[in-house]
Amino acid sequence: MKVIRDSLLILLASAGAAFGGGCRDVVFEGESYAVCEAAAGEDLRLYLDDNAGARIGTFERLGRLLAEDGRAVVFAMNAGMYHPDRRPVGLYVEEGREVSRLVTSSGPGNFGLVPNGVFCIRDERFAVIESRSFAAEPPACRFATQSGPLLVIRGALHPRFLADSDSRYIRNGVGVSADGRHAAFVISAGPVNFHTFARFFRDGLGLPDALYFDGNISRLNAPALGRDDFGFPMGPIVALAAPAD
Repeated sequence: MKVIRDSLLILLASAGAAFGGGCRDVVFEGESYAVCEAAAGEDLRLYLDDNAGARIGTFERLGRLLAEDGRAVVFAMNAGMYHPDRRPVGLYVEEGREVSRLVTSSGPGNFGLVPNGVFCIRDERFAVIESRSFAAEPPACRFATQSGPLLVIRGALHPRFLADSDSRYIRNGVGVSADGRHAAFVISAGPVNFHTFARFFRDGLGLPDALYFDGNISRLNAPALGRDDFGFPMGPIVALAAPAD
């Protein structure tokens, strides 16, 4: 078993080379997914409030704010769970400033289905880190958002996931390559269970670590795909921006 696991980790470690950037639609095991990729060093950030302290909340408002700085959305999606007032549940860091504290206890709902984790954006790499490991040795994240559960943990699926679970939703999340240089943001086209969703990150994209963002409210703005999902205002948003044409 150790030989098989070591071989899997070697395979996953080389997966970063397969990243091509941009957004695309992918079919895996009969299910369709939209996948948007970012490379370390690109303008990937988390967004919550505008300069006046008001929640941004929508892709439309985010686009207007970026346009004021001469930037445009490459892609954007919801990036973590939030309270009714759209405050983040768990850790949230923006430009190195902690807005909301880390939660390490188990609890109800998907967020409390430990192990959960943190998506961390640094200047030259990304990481998905289990929450208690994060608490023990906090890294310096320029941006960070906590959510749960973890989908893939060093090449293994979350131990609570069931292949035949009938809990199916449209879901979204993020996976990170073994070298930390690439991140893939994924949303399912239709309802899937956790086991199916996690397998796509591990077996479809070859990513050793992945974190669930949310389900049911999940949505994506990806101009290259002609996609701009609508819905109620969100809490944290992750977006890749580029200079506007």
